[in-house]
Amino acid sequence: MKLRQNPRHWASKKALTTPGVRTAANYALVKLHTKIFLGKADEDRREERREHLDDFFDATMDAYVAALQADYTEAEAREITHIQANFDFFNYGWTEMMEIPGDELEDHYRRYEAFFTEHDITIDDPLGEFRLAGGIADAPKTPEKLEAPEYENAIEGFADDVYVETGEGETVVGGDTEEPEVSVTDAPGVTDDDAKAD
Repeated sequence: MKLRQNPRHWASKKALTTPGVRTAANYALVKLHTKIFLGKADEDRREERREHLDDFFDATMDAYVAALQADYTEAEAREITHIQANFDFFNYGWTEMMEIPGDELEDHYRRYEAFFTEHDITIDDPLGEFRLAGGIADAPKTPEKLEAPEYENAIEGFADDVYVETGEGETVVGGDTEEPEVSVTDAPGVTDDDAKAD
């Protein structure tokens, strides 16, 4: 999969792994991801998917932290959550929101099979043990889009590794592994007051 990586991603990682500021960062990152992916959906489908996406992305924040704790790199941990989202979008027939074509889902699953197996994640059950205790809000499916999928926002050909586009526009395999100097206040939703409360 092809991802971007910039200082804001590193700040988000720091915030999500810092007690006292994680809640604020988690909330803001959930809303940010929901907004981004709803922007790829047809306008008349957006509101009916919002609550589902909020719940789903909330659960993937825990998966991201678990992947970091299992020594996956920042880019790999983030890719894991994006793969989970693409499993979910596929299951719902939301092909226009997918970042990878459906025929690459299995390849992406196999790359992180150890993590996915450990946490009971499958293509059919994208959250596994990370499913929220209160469940995930449902939303209408569009299975007809799977009959002749177009995957208009998907980028194919990056299923063998994690590819990262740097701030300079260069695509590299694996991305940065050394964390730059960043502040948690550079993460979405985290204020100076949040940081002081830590």
